[in-house]
Amino acid sequence: MGLFVTLEGPEGSGKTTQINLLEEALTALGYHVVCTREPGGTEVGKQIRALLLDARNAALVPEAEILLYSADRAQHVAEKVRPALDKGAIVISDRYAESTFAYQGYGRGLDMEMLSDITRLATGGLQPDLVIYLDLPVEDGLARKHKEHIKGTGEWNRMDDQSLVFYNKVRDGYLAMAERAPERWLRLDASEPIEVLHREIVARITALAAVKADVAQARKE
Repeated sequence: MGLFVTLEGPEGSGKTTQINLLEEALTALGYHVVCTREPGGTEVGKQIRALLLDARNAALVPEAEILLYSADRAQHVAEKVRPALDKGAIVISDRYAESTFAYQGYGRGLDMEMLSDITRLATGGLQPDLVIYLDLPVEDGLARKHKEHIKGTGEWNRMDDQSLVFYNKVRDGYLAMAERAPERWLRLDASEPIEVLHREIVARITALAAVKADVAQARKE
């Protein structure tokens, strides 16, 4: 029985850093770990990602945007996420369906019920066991992202070039979702030291993995 963990957060919140640390730590503990991302977790997804994030596509309308993200997600779940979970892996994804509700729902203002229907179609109803949300004020996250871009260590794409109003709506959406489902979300202050965040995340994941292992063993007995 696998474990599905997703990391969410605003631009510059440090998701990539935490995923890299997680992969190293969990592998050292003996877990089979598969790290992936949305969009772009498959070969098909990489092509969709290039289209979605190209700054030249500023005219992309929200309805087209959500359908492209969902096409990427459908391929991602079918080709990569479900097969890895079936093999008992801990799958760690940089973004998943919660990004859709935050960005296209709260941010773009698309109908939430419609987004839920599209997401169920794309995922077959697959939900993360744990959503880790790295929270950061919008201005701080964008400043981090811009600094990385200037240094040549990070990209600056179409989704980084939105208004502050949009980003604040997205953040409000994440906070609302985390508040509604505290048993499935781990909200962390992304301004905390990297190692502090890492320890909290590892502790939560290993505890959850142990519970799932106990449940699987009980079913066998």
